[in-house]
Amino acid sequence: MGLTPFILQVMSFRLRLLSLCLATLSIGQLSAAKAVRFQDFFQDATLRLNYIFSGTNTTQDIALHTMAVTPTWAGRMVNLDTLLLEGNGQVELTDSATGRRIYIASFSTLFQEWQHTEEATQVRRAFETVQLVPMPRRTAYATLRLFNSHRQVVAEMRHRVNPADILIRRGRPRSKYFTQQLHGGDAHQGIDVVFVSEGYAIDQQQLFMADARVAMESLFEHEPFRELRDRFNIRALFVPSERADVSQPSQHRWHETPCGSHFDTFYSDRYLMTDKLFQLYDLLEGTPTEHIIVLANTPVYGGGGIYNLYAMTSARQSWFRPVVVHEFGHSFAGLADEYFYDDQYETFYPEGIEPWEPNLSTLTHFDAKWAHLLGDPAALSEGIGIYEGGGYQSKGVFRPSDNCRMRTNEHPVFCAVCREAIARTVRYHTEPLPRH
Repeated sequence: MGLTPFILQVMSFRLRLLSLCLATLSIGQLSAAKAVRFQDFFQDATLRLNYIFSGTNTTQDIALHTMAVTPTWAGRMVNLDTLLLEGNGQVELTDSATGRRIYIASFSTLFQEWQHTEEATQVRRAFETVQLVPMPRRTAYATLRLFNSHRQVVAEMRHRVNPADILIRRGRPRSKYFTQQLHGGDAHQGIDVVFVSEGYAIDQQQLFMADARVAMESLFEHEPFRELRDRFNIRALFVPSERADVSQPSQHRWHETPCGSHFDTFYSDRYLMTDKLFQLYDLLEGTPTEHIIVLANTPVYGGGGIYNLYAMTSARQSWFRPVVVHEFGHSFAGLADEYFYDDQYETFYPEGIEPWEPNLSTLTHFDAKWAHLLGDPAALSEGIGIYEGGGYQSKGVFRPSDNCRMRTNEHPVFCAVCREAIARTVRYHTEPLPRH
C-alpha cells in the first residue's frame, strides 16, 4: 500500500528540517574553530557607543545615548570574538545575518565603583560611559552587560547598529588641537596609547609634551613593557585649559578643563577622575585611540585607573613616574590594587567568588590564577606565593607577592604574576592566540 500525500509531505518536511539542523550545526562548529577575520565583517572605522548607566547600590539601568563613527579602527585586529578577562562589563557585537558573535570586549566603569559607596545607598545617580568598537559592514546587534561582585548579570541591553543609519553622527578630527607621535607608527599595527593634557594652559604645550615623554619612558622602564616596546604606538594630544590647574572641590577650587576632571571623586581626596566621558572622547575624535592616559597639571598627589576606559594621574608631583605605571596597570591589563585597609563601605570580593582580575584570588579557583608559577624556581626566587590581603580587604583575598608595583609606589617592579598578565594582554591585542 503506497504512502499518502500527507505522510509524504511530513517526511519531506522532516528531511528539510534535518538538513537545516545539520547545516546549522556545521556552521556552529566552523564558527567555533575559525577566528573572525576583520575584513569579512568590519569597515576600517571606529563606532563610538555612548551610554548612560544609572541606579543605586542595588539597581542599574543602561540607556543608549548616541552613536558616532570616525575613520580608522585603532583597536585589535585579532582575537576579535574571544575574551581575555571577564571584566565588570562586556560589549558584544553579533552579525544580524548569521547570529554569529563577531566582536567582544570587557571593561569596568566608574558607575560600578560608585555602587560600592555609601552614597549609592542614599541617592540615584547617572554616569556617562563610552565603548569603542569596530564599525560593522552590515547590520549588527550590540549587547551590553553589567556584572555584580558575585559575577551575575544584573543589567543587559541589546540594540541594533545599522551602518546606513543617518543618525549615526559622522565624527571629525579636532584639528585645532595638537597631536604628536612620540613612539611607534601605523595605527593598524600596534597598541595605540594616547596621553591627553588636563589643566595645561595655552603656553604650556612644551611642558605637557615633556611630561608625556617622561610618562612614556616610565612605562618602558618596566618589564614587560620594555621587552614589548615595539608593539606600542604612543601619541600625545595637547588641549589647552583656560588656566594651569585642575579642580579640587575640598579646597573650593573649580576650573573649566578639557576633560572635566576633579579631585575628591566619591569624596576621596586623592581620587582624581572625570565622569565627563563624552567630553573626554570628543577630544580624541580623529586621533587613533585604544588606551587613554590623562596627565593632570597639578602638584597634588592623585589619580586612578579603570579597566579599558582610561587612566589618570597628576604629573607635577614626586611620585608621578611610579603612579602613571600603576594606573596604566589598572586600565590596560585589568590589574587590581594589592593594598588593603578595610575601611571601604562594602567589600568588592565576596567569599567563594573568584575575582576576574589576574593578580587577586579568593582561592576559589586558584588553579586559574598563578598556581602554575608556584613550581617555577624563577618566580619562587622573587617571592611569588600566596599572601593574604589585597583588593582593599585584609582577610579572604590573596595577592601573589609581598610587594609589587600594584601595591606600593616604593616597589620598583611588577611581580611575576603581573608581568605575565601584562604580557598576555599585549599578545591578545597583537597576535592570534590559540582558540579553545
